[in-house]
Amino acid sequence: MPPTASRLQVFTESVIRGMSRLASRHGAINLAQGFPDFDPPEELLVALERATRGPHHQYAVTWGAPRFREALARKITRFSSVPIHPDEHLVVTCGSTEAMMVAMMTACNPGDKVIVFSPFYENYAADAILSGAQPIYVPLRPPDFDFCLDELTRAFEQKPKAIVVCNPSNPTGKVFSRDELMQILRLAEQHDAFVITDEPYEHIVFEPRQHEYFAALPGAFERTITCNSLSKTYSITGWRLGYVQAAPQVIAQARKVHDFLTVGAAAPLQEAAVAGLELPDSYYAGLRELYTRKRDVFLPYLRETGLPFTEPQGAYYVMLDVSSLGFARDHDAAEWLVREIGVAGVPGSSFFREPEHRYVRFHFAKREETLRAAGEKLVRLREVAASRKRG
Repeated sequence: MPPTASRLQVFTESVIRGMSRLASRHGAINLAQGFPDFDPPEELLVALERATRGPHHQYAVTWGAPRFREALARKITRFSSVPIHPDEHLVVTCGSTEAMMVAMMTACNPGDKVIVFSPFYENYAADAILSGAQPIYVPLRPPDFDFCLDELTRAFEQKPKAIVVCNPSNPTGKVFSRDELMQILRLAEQHDAFVITDEPYEHIVFEPRQHEYFAALPGAFERTITCNSLSKTYSITGWRLGYVQAAPQVIAQARKVHDFLTVGAAAPLQEAAVAGLELPDSYYAGLRELYTRKRDVFLPYLRETGLPFTEPQGAYYVMLDVSSLGFARDHDAAEWLVREIGVAGVPGSSFFREPEHRYVRFHFAKREETLRAAGEKLVRLREVAASRKRG
């Protein structure tokens, strides 16, 4: 048979999804793939049931059902103070996964360069390559995962078409400060590049940090392509509702890409999700409190292991340093954790361009009883690892 496309040889299938399958096979607690094990708000469940009985079972408008886009525009404007028009500034997508691909294909021609911070969510490099673009990697330095301005400046001197910024960050939990975002903006302006932001954790930020919307920075809107989703804010990862937000001339092109990628997001789910977008401010304050409690339940167990880990500023991920356990590769450590400890994480190397094998990423978007059960297993890991070395 003829060979498949050579660009597919550059990356593997999703390591995150692979670890979820391994967890299922061994009956381990899955802290690898970042989805909750609890229900969305009751308002959404009621609206979903109602939507299944309504006239919402055929195609919606390709770039998003009008009622959904109107509610989405109001919600974005409310929190970012950026005036968003539902017909000019939005394309509704099948999750932020499609949103990022739409953004990349809208911004970049084959052969263009795209700056990606490392570590990065595994889709970013794959999206760039599938779009025919060439990633330029700029390291974020642990433990705080800050960037070096000189290194970022040198990357921009290679004339990239865009830079990808995940804020709050998956996998590190970093929340970029306003000063850091302004440094990125100034370089993007100087070199006339797009800034593609991925912001699905906008409402999961821990005190004293605050989320800064890149598109709201002075002069940033025209060059910002915002990717976002409802998955994390409303605990509906399976609904696959996301969006691209940008200036009208960019959205006009993004609609073309979206149309030929997926035609449109699910119509009944768009109708039901309006109920989430119309929730009061108290819901978002409660969401922050909820994830603060989950973080405060889970992290003490990691402290009890005696192993170093990153303190998340936002999102719901922790990078645990497993280098002292005696494994040559983080993949070996992650698979051992599933088989012998009963908890699944993600090998950190899948997020890094650099040869980094210290970390396993866990998430804490779970019920407190799930986190306690996982924590009780994890506190045994040094003891079990020591026994493995002796044996």
